[in-house]
Amino acid sequence: MTTATHSSVTETAVKRAVPMNVFRQSAPLRTVCLENRELVGPGGVGTVRHLVFDTSAGPYPFLEGQSAGILPPGLDANGKPHKLRLYSIASTRHGDTGDGKTLSLCVRRLEYPHPETGETVYGVCSTYLCGLKVGDEVDVTGPTGKAMLLPDDPAATIVMLATGTGIAPFRAHLWRMFRENNTDYEFRGSAWLIFGIPTTPNILYREELEDFRQHANFRLTYAISREQKNAKGGRMYIQDRVAEHVGELWELLQRDNTHVFICGLRGMEDGIDAAFEAHTAPLGIQWAEYRKHLEKSHRWHVETY
Repeated sequence: MTTATHSSVTETAVKRAVPMNVFRQSAPLRTVCLENRELVGPGGVGTVRHLVFDTSAGPYPFLEGQSAGILPPGLDANGKPHKLRLYSIASTRHGDTGDGKTLSLCVRRLEYPHPETGETVYGVCSTYLCGLKVGDEVDVTGPTGKAMLLPDDPAATIVMLATGTGIAPFRAHLWRMFRENNTDYEFRGSAWLIFGIPTTPNILYREELEDFRQHANFRLTYAISREQKNAKGGRMYIQDRVAEHVGELWELLQRDNTHVFICGLRGMEDGIDAAFEAHTAPLGIQWAEYRKHLEKSHRWHVETY
């Protein structure tokens, strides 16, 4: 993974400060579920839950953009413990309550048809988490990950491209930028979120996102695939929005403190690259090479699955 810093000075400082694997599988942190609520509105597709866990038995130190490991109980078909699953943390280091004693996750229940029987198969860990009751205990490992950390520069331009539960780290970023009053981080840059979802009821954290619009330096663009059309009359996906605004996005990338964060389904990456390739080719610039430059400069951050 690339680190999420943009200069050698801050990179060294952040590397020293980033907590990593404080809790391991052999000795996880036992947390308690404090909240489990549905994020998908009536008529939406699937189930996505917002979960809050009490970490006061820790502490569990983490930074915005990191992930937590979940150990689902029980054994798999081979009689072995279920494998660890990683989920992006959807809260700041201070948690939803602001006291630094909770962490939040945004979890979609995985559902897919069995390739042979056609019966619906449910993901082991996501089903476990989505079915938690308040008071249930959950073993957590981590934190882990450096790819999605915010840059130290409070004047940076932050472009966030998310699909579905890929919104999780960006919720943490936006809270830190616009909701919290942090003496160590007073955001005065600009942020632009392009969010891809299938239907309007699937706009996760919609009320929060709309509230952030009161800030002049926050911009919000939706790509609602089953309701909106792209320029060719097909479904509107996040890569179509990138193509629609590629000129403006390209101009932003010319600033040495612009950072692009991509989180969600891996399938969107090719379309995003194609949009930039179509724009840069007439300029005599090879997008693949330019993206490598952004990656080496720690300004192109990707976490997809």
